[in-house]
Amino acid sequence: MSTDKTGQQPEYSKLADIYDAVMEDVDYEFWADFIDAIMLRHHPNPVEILELACGTGSISLFLDELECYNVVGTDKSPEMIQKAREKNKAMHCNVDFKVMDFLDIQLDRTFDAAFCVFDSINYLQNGDEVLTFLNQTEAVLNPGGLLIFDFTTPKNSVQAIEYLNNEEGYTDDNYRYFRKSSYDPENQLHENAFRIEKLAKDQETVIEEFSEVHHQRIYTLQEMLDIIDQTAYNIRAKYSGFEFEEADTHSLRITMVLQCPSNQ
Repeated sequence: MSTDKTGQQPEYSKLADIYDAVMEDVDYEFWADFIDAIMLRHHPNPVEILELACGTGSISLFLDELECYNVVGTDKSPEMIQKAREKNKAMHCNVDFKVMDFLDIQLDRTFDAAFCVFDSINYLQNGDEVLTFLNQTEAVLNPGGLLIFDFTTPKNSVQAIEYLNNEEGYTDDNYRYFRKSSYDPENQLHENAFRIEKLAKDQETVIEEFSEVHHQRIYTLQEMLDIIDQTAYNIRAKYSGFEFEEADTHSLRITMVLQCPSNQ
């Protein structure tokens, strides 16, 4: 694994070791149920499902347990996919986890629905990258297929600083982490800087120390709609939070539901 001269790690490399601990308050089963409900509401019979930026695979694994989907989970980080595969084996699930960049989708099959959640789209730094993502996903969706993705808004970043900045935590396998979180409203850029320490068994002595810095571009609803307008997708819905309510300028997290033309 390469690092820069400051010892900084690539995004989601060392963080993979503590990711599930950092996200322990996230209700992945609820999130999977929300994705399931969206698919069933907007598609008559989705079977082949693709998750993009799946992380350690929690949502894909919950969907697999419903026993009505064939799920492929992909992520750019080999370390995250390794964790997902370990969980897949331990849970006796059948998700096909692959290392893949969602800006360069290399798959020899197509899908009824694809989804990308937990503001992974916010890692795309400009509209051109978002447009590339949309075009890449359209190419692997069946006619009438769905693309579901969420993104966080400037309003969310302003509020999130209050509880993300100066976060500290421990994991069961002797890691300690610290998070600094900041938001630049003028440029709509959100930064999360992690310091990760591997501790000895005494949980005090630091054996190794790593750092990762994550940069997110925060989009408004109108900015995202303007980008989508450049594609062949039809907008089926835009939901606020985890409710089937119409998103607006006050929404913190927006889930977009797009559909490929049925006559492609």
